Amino acid sequence: MANGWSLIIGLIVIAVASVVAWLFSPKGENQTLWRSTLILSFVSCYLMWAITFLAQWHPLISPKRADIRPDRVPQ
Repeated sequence: MANGWSLIIGLIVIAVASVVAWLFSPKGENQTLWRSTLILSFVSCYLMWAITFLAQWHPLISPKRADIRPDRVPQ
């Protein structure tokens, strides 16, 4: 079962990947573009994953049973 440490571990992995992208991006006139693209991609993917993870971990709306109809009264 997933817990809160998943967010911290994911953040550490993204930070390491961003540092690696910063240090090992190809040299040249497009180096800034490479760095920006890679780091923004990593951060965007992490944010999307984290938001989805948190939405499922602590849902705002609790699920309701679908087999109960409120307009029917048992006889």
